Amino acid sequence: MNITLNSRSVLFQHGNKLKSTEEKEERQQKAQSQIDFFENQKANLKNMKCETLEEIGRKLELFNNYDAQIVAVKQQYNQEQMMRTMDEARELGEKIAEAKEKLEPKTPEERRRDEIEEALGTEDEGGMMEELLDETMEKMIILEEELAEEAVAEEEMVQESLESAALTQAQPDIIAQEEMTEEYVRAKYASIDIKV
Repeated sequence: MNITLNSRSVLFQHGNKLKSTEEKEERQQKAQSQIDFFENQKANLKNMKCETLEEIGRKLELFNNYDAQIVAVKQQYNQEQMMRTMDEARELGEKIAEAKEKLEPKTPEERRRDEIEEALGTEDEGGMMEELLDETMEKMIILEEELAEEAVAEEEMVQESLESAALTQAQPDIIAQEEMTEEYVRAKYASIDIKV
């Protein structure tokens, strides 16, 4: 007599069995090992030699006792499974009720309270205010980077303009010096044309 059980599909999370699945397998193994023990005891009765009516009565009593033990183990296992299934169903029902509550239409006061909580960011998930602050911070960081790039470019342009202005300002001085030098040289040294 082997125990056959209807088992649900085994769920795995990240390669590990769920705790409820492991507990179910442990209960199955425990029940099966007890049933196997009593089945072996019944099989050993076949090898037992009986010569008197009392021995036959004792053998029959042991046989019936082993059968009763097997039935009791199966009943206990089934009862544990039913209790566990009922507990799981109750928990699932509570989760469904909570989800249903969240989906139910709300009164205007409840909607307003939820909107206020969301706007103030006092709800569990952050809220609209937090989202706005995050978006504003991102925009400010981008704007700051753009302004820094523009400031560097502007500073380079100003530097180039100053250098260009300095060169432009220095050029008339250089030209004036060159002109003065040429006049000085002409005045001091007169050109002489000698013909031979």
